[in-house]
Amino acid sequence: MPHARSTPFSRRGLLAAGGALGLGAALAACGDGKGEDAGSDGQAKGGESGPWSFTDDRGTTVKLDKVPANIVAFTGAAAALYDYGIQVKGVFGPTRTTAGKVDVQAGDMDISRVTILGNTWGQFNIEKYAALAPDVLISTMFDDAGTLWYVPEESKKKIAQLAPGVGVSVYDRQLTQPLQRMWKLAESLGADMKAAKVTDAKKRFEDASARLRAAAKAKPGVKVMAGSASDQLFYVSGTDLSIDLEYFKALGVNFVEPPESAKKQGGGWYESLSWENVDKYKADIIMMDDRTSAVQPADITKATWKKLPAVKAGQVIARSPEPVLSYDKCVPLLTGLAEALEKAEKVG
Repeated sequence: MPHARSTPFSRRGLLAAGGALGLGAALAACGDGKGEDAGSDGQAKGGESGPWSFTDDRGTTVKLDKVPANIVAFTGAAAALYDYGIQVKGVFGPTRTTAGKVDVQAGDMDISRVTILGNTWGQFNIEKYAALAPDVLISTMFDDAGTLWYVPEESKKKIAQLAPGVGVSVYDRQLTQPLQRMWKLAESLGADMKAAKVTDAKKRFEDASARLRAAAKAKPGVKVMAGSASDQLFYVSGTDLSIDLEYFKALGVNFVEPPESAKKQGGGWYESLSWENVDKYKADIIMMDDRTSAVQPADITKATWKKLPAVKAGQVIARSPEPVLSYDKCVPLLTGLAEALEKAEKVG
């Protein structure tokens, strides 16, 4: 679902599930029994001074003598933990833009307080990683093979020798599932999950979900397309596989859905279109990939793009194909789409 335009699909066209690469029932439809935390109650075990264990979404149980203090994580996972009060020591993945600003995937993290091991696909400074004396490495997973996101394939064995890995799956499930898993992981790491900031964010997420459900019900004919742009191609994401789109669809949002045959080259995540064919699907609202790897709507100069009814009507909104997995950061994803639906005119 993520999609690094510079990355070939063989690297796991996940990178693509995102705006073109992946655009993604009810609140209760969140557990499928995959990768429950250790213990029959689904809770990770351990305390700040005692032994710690956590069973990730690969079914791998990591056991340590104490709760991890030196945590290294994929940028998005680190940003989610930060929202729960857990500060990591190092990050890898999109963290700082070429302009030196905080990348959208870094959320509210103070990136001056973390060691950046790699900022783009394929980058991971093992020497810096070792110097951090990591207790655990945390990342998301965009396939069912247990591949830790943004951990380079060619150096994954060396990286694994330095610290155990924990993977949170964001593949082929609804958004609520990885949100719950990240909550449990943060709780196991010592986060105060009863803090007002945390519980209020969860309540706001539930309210935003209800709002989106109501908006979708009120505008069943409004068609939404999830897209992502590169200089050469426009990608239309299907709703399967992507955690956000699967959840939005479950809430009733009416999405453009490319046929499976068209998504084949995109690993089932998306269909690639030339800019000449960008009008293949009729859409009233277009959600566009907000990641720095994608060309942003304001920078698209293609005449065919500017002629799209949704573009002419100003019904283009942002989408986060790799959402920061905290309830706080996911609220705007729901409210943004709900508001767009509430205001949308049928133009497609």
